[in-house]
Amino acid sequence: MATATAAHPDAHAHEDPQSFVSKYIFSYDHKVIGVQYLITSLFMMLIGGALAMAIRTQLAWPNSGVLKADSYLAAISMHGTIMIFFVLTPALIGGFGNFLIPLKIGARDMAFPFINMLSYWTYVVSIIPLLASFFVPGGPLSGGWTAYPPLSALRGAAPGSGLGQDLWLLSIAIFLISSLFGSLNYLTTILQMRVRGMTFWRLPLTVWSLFIASVLALLSFPVVTGGALLLLLDRIAGTSFYVPAGLFLGGQLVDHKGGNPLLYQHLFWFMGHPEVYIVILPPMGMVSDTLANFARKPIFGYKAMVVSMLAIGVLSFLVWGHHMYVTGMHPMLGTAFAAMTLAIAIPSAVKTFNWMATLWRGKIYFSTSMLFSIGFISLFTAGGLTGIFLGNAALDIALHNTYFVIGHFHLVMGAAALFGIFTGVYYWFPKMFGRMMHEGMGRVHFWLSLIGLYGTFFPMYILGIGGMHRRIFSFEAFGYITRMHDINIVITISAFMIFIGGLVFAYNLIWSLTHGPNSADNPWRATTLEWSTPTPPPHGNWVGEVPAVHRGAYEYSVPGAKDDYIPQWVTPQKAGVVTEH
Repeated sequence: MATATAAHPDAHAHEDPQSFVSKYIFSYDHKVIGVQYLITSLFMMLIGGALAMAIRTQLAWPNSGVLKADSYLAAISMHGTIMIFFVLTPALIGGFGNFLIPLKIGARDMAFPFINMLSYWTYVVSIIPLLASFFVPGGPLSGGWTAYPPLSALRGAAPGSGLGQDLWLLSIAIFLISSLFGSLNYLTTILQMRVRGMTFWRLPLTVWSLFIASVLALLSFPVVTGGALLLLLDRIAGTSFYVPAGLFLGGQLVDHKGGNPLLYQHLFWFMGHPEVYIVILPPMGMVSDTLANFARKPIFGYKAMVVSMLAIGVLSFLVWGHHMYVTGMHPMLGTAFAAMTLAIAIPSAVKTFNWMATLWRGKIYFSTSMLFSIGFISLFTAGGLTGIFLGNAALDIALHNTYFVIGHFHLVMGAAALFGIFTGVYYWFPKMFGRMMHEGMGRVHFWLSLIGLYGTFFPMYILGIGGMHRRIFSFEAFGYITRMHDINIVITISAFMIFIGGLVFAYNLIWSLTHGPNSADNPWRATTLEWSTPTPPPHGNWVGEVPAVHRGAYEYSVPGAKDDYIPQWVTPQKAGVVTEH
């Protein structure tokens, strides 16, 4: 594990595309594909965010008529689906994974450029049935983003359980195939195409995080793909994998027997909980890179950070049952899942304390990317601490169907992952496009987002403890919830702050593409290999030979060095100090 591969980085180079279509549409270039993933996922974020605004408006002012009961259920189901599967996963794995992996390991491109292009366009195809479901009779999925049977297995069992449910299943199956294409490509590229000197223990933590997340996706996504196909067979072929005997629908006995809806939950959450870490691991790596850079210090405990990410990856496959405490599982089984769930707090704490130690006594520059990195740590910690409550079976049974879960889930996964995306965009935008983003607008975006996120999701803990349950259309139906009306209004106003911050980000992105100052090749004075390329990198990434790697990824403030950083590609002779390890 300590030696770099012997594969030549030019082994998978391909010809420079000539036409506009081959260069920017059906491109084989990993950088173009990465940008395509990012732009598409940001477009889907706009749709998911608009649905969230409609949901929050309905909850704050239930008589406003913004949503009817069935469209409200559809909105929350599609919001969750879009944000998890079509925004966070493709942006972090597809977008940053594609753009950064070859640049950071010294490869000309991905191992399989054609499959890489195919993975993106498969992702685009998966979006089509999802969006089409909004316009079919009966509307889109309304049974929640998890699509639990038997509501999702029987036509007419709930609003959106007709053609909209079929399109949702088709969309998810195609998306998971796209993700598998990408995961295989990322793993092969990292294992086989590292430049000379790039050992595993010299990999930047961003690459380690993408590597581990790709392993999780490769092992978990086929399980839920199979589960979705079985659900589709129950719906269209008369099978009964998930539908038990004795169900009545519309006064008629359902012609199914022998199925078990809990089987679907096991299959779904065997993927669903690793998916949390598929989404959160890449931001952990990217935040580590930016913290070290803007604190001008080596990352504290590099090997401990790697081992903690590996431990998180392993444990993520052993905790899926904590989503099912309320299904009546045996208490001993619940205890086992609770122990594994609480154990995952140990490697998470290792990472958090190592980030804090990296910041300690650093020469901190509060760039926009650094602000979002620190915000990520804050949100991840605040959300993660409440996971201790939900990991305990006895407490989770009381809190499971309340807004306490919504607050926890959105802080630890949704909000933190979004901050990871923004961290990456502000940090690598100069390398992607050769221009700098506007720091003033970036700071406005950060403060609107941070205040808005805490104002939105932290009060949800109060709502949850007060008994407000999930997927509620109007609190007026429950007298004991009406006293929390003011809290819902505060949450909604805060949610609109997040949305406004997103519009500022979008404007900054567009403005910077055309008016941003030109960027130097290494504007952040960083040490990792992507900053050795021209800006933006040309086809093939490097002009001439790919530079060899001589040291680890975080050589900042090295005693005796003439500068406060020594890049990986600078030879020991030019560095003037021996730092090889």
